[in-house]
Amino acid sequence: MNEKLARLAEQRERLVALAATQRTALAQNIELWRIPLARVDQGLAALRVIKRNPALIVGGVVLLVVLRPLRITKWVQRGWVAWQMVRGLRRR
Repeated sequence: MNEKLARLAEQRERLVALAATQRTALAQNIELWRIPLARVDQGLAALRVIKRNPALIVGGVVLLVVLRPLRITKWVQRGWVAWQMVRGLRRR
């Protein structure tokens, strides 16, 4: 009986070591996909928000019509600067 327990303990140790090796390999392989998958997740979240609030699309189209293309570039530039400022504040 003790011999059987000893074999089981050895087998368990080998399996635990194998599982640890596999976890490490999996973590390394998944790391390459972490950022692209996070971006996809953010995009899907944005689509869900738009789907729940279709008025955002209508509002965006109305905004484009009202501002006209010449003014849009000015607002896009302002939005870009504001976004960069927010990103900078978040990093701190």
